[in-house]
Amino acid sequence: MPGVRVVKASALREMTTQELLEQLERDRQERFNLRFQAAARQLDNPRRPREVRKNIARILTLLREREASG
Repeated sequence: MPGVRVVKASALREMTTQELLEQLERDRQERFNLRFQAAARQLDNPRRPREVRKNIARILTLLREREASG
């Protein structure tokens, strides 16, 4: 999916909570689409599902940190 990329943790920390939630939604949508591509054996980049999964984890971690700190 063009336009979606791995975002470094330092760049994520600079985003607002709303931007993080939007990025999380985009990544979850891409992960959903990648699962179908993988099932149909049409993945362009077989590493991409792992990258997206890690991106989601990074975002969730930051959101939890922000929630804990207030």
